[in-house]
Amino acid sequence: MQEDNKEEFKRELGLMDGTMLVVGSMIGSGIFIVSSDMVRQLGSAGWLIAMWVLTGTITVIAAVSYGELSAMFPKAGGQYVYIKEAYGKLIGFLYGWSFFAVIQTGTIAAVGVAFAKFTAYLFPIVSDKNILYEIGDFNLNAAQIVSIFTIVLLSYVNSRGVKNSKTLQTFLTVIKILSLAGLIIFGFFAAKAEVWDANWTNAWVSSSLDVTTGSWMPISGITLISAISAALVGSLFSSVAWEGVTFIAGEIKNPKRNVGLSLFLGTSIVCVIYVLANLMFLAVVPLQEIATAPSDRIGVVASQYIFGAIGTLIIAVMIMISTFACNNGLIMTGARVYYTMAQDGVFF
Repeated sequence: MQEDNKEEFKRELGLMDGTMLVVGSMIGSGIFIVSSDMVRQLGSAGWLIAMWVLTGTITVIAAVSYGELSAMFPKAGGQYVYIKEAYGKLIGFLYGWSFFAVIQTGTIAAVGVAFAKFTAYLFPIVSDKNILYEIGDFNLNAAQIVSIFTIVLLSYVNSRGVKNSKTLQTFLTVIKILSLAGLIIFGFFAAKAEVWDANWTNAWVSSSLDVTTGSWMPISGITLISAISAALVGSLFSSVAWEGVTFIAGEIKNPKRNVGLSLFLGTSIVCVIYVLANLMFLAVVPLQEIATAPSDRIGVVASQYIFGAIGTLIIAVMIMISTFACNNGLIMTGARVYYTMAQDGVFF
């Protein structure tokens, strides 16, 4: 009988690489935006922090659960493999193709657009207002070109091997963590006691902002539960993509230990950063301004309070680094799902 000479991935990634992949993939632009809508839904500092703590708890529990699954199936494919083993090949096939056609590709495109949008703060020529080509209802703008270029560039870097992409991911993620830590620290130094005290005066009085009138309406009961659910959408959205490390388990050294541990460490680091960032927002920006931040960009408003006029550019650079690293992580890990699907005969 002829032996199966199927190629296998080299295990090039250690615990640090896996942890940085989790952190880098999770932190995008959400932390700089979603808290504004969360405050509009719930109307108080206590409820805002409670939602981020709840989100962190859910995220870490889910990550630890995936760590157990990765120990059972320590190979490339992650969530696709788990779904296939749990629910059968058909459901795995449907998930894999949905992942290819919508989930991963759509997320990469959205993160690319976020990168381009904040690049325009530094270089207005690449704004989405700069229309380069137009025919009928279709138009191509400079921001879309920037988005496409970054995705192609990162795809090329990843095609050259996992060593290049892991080095880039670790480097960008360390910068991302340090800059976020710097923003939080400078924010607490710039904190105003009167702002902090005012924001926490009615910490557990829940209310919803009527955006048409600008007035707050008390909520309770079913309305409060609905508001909590709506607020969690934003915080949970900002806390996804940690599962990407399971897609690349076939290239992690000692995966039965390191995949689960990198999931736990990575999600814990991000959740602590998110809670601290929101405490910093509450120490710097009045609650009403958090709720009514232009385009929900609470990060920009907070940075302006801390650094003055240059704050907008500082946040723009931070989000550029953040989204670039996020997309590198998504592109690096997603390809391993398609590889595993191809091995199963359900992909090209």
